[in-house]
Amino acid sequence: MSRTCTISKKRRLVGNNVSHSKRRTKRTQEVNLRSKKFWLDEENRWIKLRVSTKMIKTIAKLGLAKTLRKFGVYKELVG
Repeated sequence: MSRTCTISKKRRLVGNNVSHSKRRTKRTQEVNLRSKKFWLDEENRWIKLRVSTKMIKTIAKLGLAKTLRKFGVYKELVG
């Protein structure tokens, strides 16, 4: 399973570590992912998602169904 957010499809960022002498080595910034269960009122059931912490805050603000529709993954995840 790849390390991507199931809603926003965020992935790792790739860049360089740059030392004082300007030598560059590859590095990655991973997404802060959490597995969390959310209650979906419309279906009257729990849904387990692997989402970023930023997306958890967005779901808390907008609600689960509205967030899934906004990112276009409602039919994909709910069915």
